Amino acid sequence: MVLVDTSVLIGFLKGHTSSKVALFQEVLRRDVPFGISAYTYQEVLQGARDEAELEILKSYLSTQRIYHLRPEAATYEKAAVLYFSLRRQGITPRSTLDMLIALTAIECDLALLHDDRDFDAMAERIAELRTLDTL
Repeated sequence: MVLVDTSVLIGFLKGHTSSKVALFQEVLRRDVPFGISAYTYQEVLQGARDEAELEILKSYLSTQRIYHLRPEAATYEKAAVLYFSLRRQGITPRSTLDMLIALTAIECDLALLHDDRDFDAMAERIAELRTLDTL
């Protein structure tokens, strides 16, 4: 099962061509189970240009499986500890939401399909974070 990151989903929705968008198209073609995180849901919606686009995005995203983290303090503590650990190793992720998306992939045992160099650096140092590079 696959967790599709904002970086790939936005590229797909905008019709961009990249190896990661092509991989997502292959996921769709092969009917591989996938979903998005609640954080990707937010990021995509907040990028809407106007109310009409917001409604279109909401309609599309409502058809997708959305993965959530447990709403407990321990969940966010774990994300903070992962961030702290990465910083101690010389890696400073640019986005708190990326940490939560990575943790969603880990906690839900999903391979993360992304197009964001921060996730590559995270995956090199967080053994539990699996990324999808090929099918």
